[in-house]
Amino acid sequence: MTLKELADRTAAQFAKIYGRPPTWIAAAPGRVNLIGEHTDYNDGFVFPMAIELYTVIAASPPTNGAKLIRLHSDHDHKPAMIDLTRPLKPLARGDWSNYPIGVIAGFQARGLNPVGFDALISSTVPVGGGLSSSAALEVAMATLLETITGRKLDPVEKALLCQKAEHDFAGMPCGIMDQFISVLGRENRVLLLDCRSRKPELVPMTDPAVSVLIINTNVKHELTGSEYPTRRKQCEAAAKILGVPSLRDATAENLEMAQGKMEKVIYRRARHVIGEIERTVHAAEGVRASNWTTVGQLMYASHASLRDDYEVSCPELDAVVEIAGRIGVKGGIYGCRMTGGGFGGCAVALVKADAVDLISNRLAAEYRKKTGIEPTIFVSRPAAGALVIKPDGGGHSSAQIGSTAGLSARV
Repeated sequence: MTLKELADRTAAQFAKIYGRPPTWIAAAPGRVNLIGEHTDYNDGFVFPMAIELYTVIAASPPTNGAKLIRLHSDHDHKPAMIDLTRPLKPLARGDWSNYPIGVIAGFQARGLNPVGFDALISSTVPVGGGLSSSAALEVAMATLLETITGRKLDPVEKALLCQKAEHDFAGMPCGIMDQFISVLGRENRVLLLDCRSRKPELVPMTDPAVSVLIINTNVKHELTGSEYPTRRKQCEAAAKILGVPSLRDATAENLEMAQGKMEKVIYRRARHVIGEIERTVHAAEGVRASNWTTVGQLMYASHASLRDDYEVSCPELDAVVEIAGRIGVKGGIYGCRMTGGGFGGCAVALVKADAVDLISNRLAAEYRKKTGIEPTIFVSRPAAGALVIKPDGGGHSSAQIGSTAGLSARV
């Protein structure tokens, strides 16, 4: 489904629910990280791109002027009612509406008080797939609120506001990557983000002979459990032993010298992060030079480290990467790795564009044979970041969007 089709569908559903067309439609993309996993909260580098899957929010002021926000979602969630006359607080842990409520609270903290509105949220970003459906929801809400309040935030401030919403309201201590790429994504560009300085660099990826294939294992994971916070604490413990502010400041040599001072699991966690930061910088250099073989080798090395040292892979993700390795460069796959927080979700592969169909069919067949699970596979180019789509009076998006190509981001 193209972004235009999603926007039109959301506008039509909004009209059915609320009895009038939406006044505003905002959208923000999911993301896939080509390389640089679990480095963001270690002040390292990440290398994500926005993908051609979006979360769209259609909204309109209430007919009665009430200071109430009504949020419906097409993912079969119960509607959320947000009373703007009372202080906003997190709801029960795991409640989906904590993400948009946290963003609304962030606007209020800046003195930007939105009026009440009715909204419908629709998304093609799979939940629990490691493609950052949460950041897409947060950034889409922030983009909508910019339009409603008439105040456009600085892009970095906007991303940090959304990250804080996830920390404080969803209880998820995420790094900055997901929100930054959803805000700053550009077509045919991959974002090399320095998570310490927050300096973004958009690296061109314009070679039409190469595509990015995303393979959803359809094994879902919960990131609000203990696994993610535990690993973050382990990284902090390693940095303390090494005497550095963060693992960004450590080298492989430093780590080897201090190996005897730390538990084996702490050592392995640090070895992954230090190596992954180096791999990410080299991968960005490879993309700049269109050296796809080198980038692919770095992706395989990243997966092995995530599997063995960081221990966030799972049998289904390992199966995808093993199948990709058997297909190899001769079959059209340069490299493949798990992506996202881990424990399920998606793998990402760098592939030859003219072999996408053959690769997809073989991957699906072999994965299904090995696991008994049907994967979901799609191809994407680096896509546009958050944007506002103006609907016309008939409830259809008036932006000229035949696909995600050609969209201009308003961030």
